[in-house]
Amino acid sequence: MLTKKEQRLRRSRQTRARIANQGVVRLTVFRSNLHIYANVISDDGQRVLASASTAEKEVRDQLGGPGKGGNAAAATLVGKRIAEKAKAAGVEKVAFDRSGFAYHGRVKALADAAREAGLQF
Repeated sequence: MLTKKEQRLRRSRQTRARIANQGVVRLTVFRSNLHIYANVISDDGQRVLASASTAEKEVRDQLGGPGKGGNAAAATLVGKRIAEKAKAAGVEKVAFDRSGFAYHGRVKALADAAREAGLQF
């Protein structure tokens, strides 16, 4: 029987294979209980072009201290930051890689915020 993490990683493999075939830059999301992380990874998968997370000092200060990164409001903030940083790195269009997480709650909040800030996927 697969653990919850193994099930998620199995789902993520299918998505990553599909994105690799497209040969586009991808926006990956990882969420833990306490934080949410977003990375824009180059089409060859070798370089991180931009990253944002609730673990960054500026974001923690905006959220009001440590331990406040595990909610949808924090994910929205990270979504806006990753879109700004991606645009600064010259990336307009990405494929959304939710890493096997359900497109719901914090993952959806991050994706919607990134779209509103001008990232296309």
